[in-house]
Amino acid sequence: MHVGKVKERLETSFVGKPLIYYRRVSSTNDVGKELAKKGVTEGTVILAETQTKGRGRLGRKWVSPSGGLWFSLILRPKIKPKDLPQLTFMAATAIAKTLRSLYKLRAQIKWPNDILVNNRKVCGILTEGHTINETVEFTVVGVGINVNLEVKAFPSTIRSIATSLQKELGKSVDREKLLCSLLMQIENSYLTWRKEGFKSILKEFRTLSMFLGKHVKISVFDERIMGIAEDLDETGALIVRLPDGTRKKILVGDLEILEL
Repeated sequence: MHVGKVKERLETSFVGKPLIYYRRVSSTNDVGKELAKKGVTEGTVILAETQTKGRGRLGRKWVSPSGGLWFSLILRPKIKPKDLPQLTFMAATAIAKTLRSLYKLRAQIKWPNDILVNNRKVCGILTEGHTINETVEFTVVGVGINVNLEVKAFPSTIRSIATSLQKELGKSVDREKLLCSLLMQIENSYLTWRKEGFKSILKEFRTLSMFLGKHVKISVFDERIMGIAEDLDETGALIVRLPDGTRKKILVGDLEILEL
């Protein structure tokens, strides 16, 4: 990664300013939280070539070799903890839109935090907040994108469900250009969210989603819920129509689309 090129090309007003680069870290989210506690400004981005302890939701391991884009963005919106998922939705819409516009890929969102191309995961998002007195003091939005990676580099357990931009495009990608475009779109989406509220983000999220109307199975801890993913409510919670016709609201869980 040529960080100098990124800084030269970056046209944002505050996202990525500053941009802090590491060759190797445990996790960009961990570094981001430590820096945020020390008072770094909103918009700071922590970027790493590799992560030794990258993670996804629920503490799952995220393999982060050289060639991907692994970064975290520090934001300081004054929100309640229950509104943190809105920032995941904001980032997901921005990333899907960027992949569509740059590469003409049909990037789609899988609720709540994955970006898929050809039904395989190319990107994950992990949003973490630090709360004091029921107010979020800062938020760290972590993004992991499989860019110039060979699928054979992935662990055998995820090869069938993961992909990379290089695999989908049949060629390597200019990571500096991608990062600049992503940060610009994330800034635009964040400012839209702050100005207009969650409704505008949610509308785009629905449009870019690939699960609505599909038969799904959602794993919520030890519970398995099956039905049709019917809609998202105003908070982003998933509304599932169960086989008996009743509707259930799901705030968090792992979604799997069922092929019937």
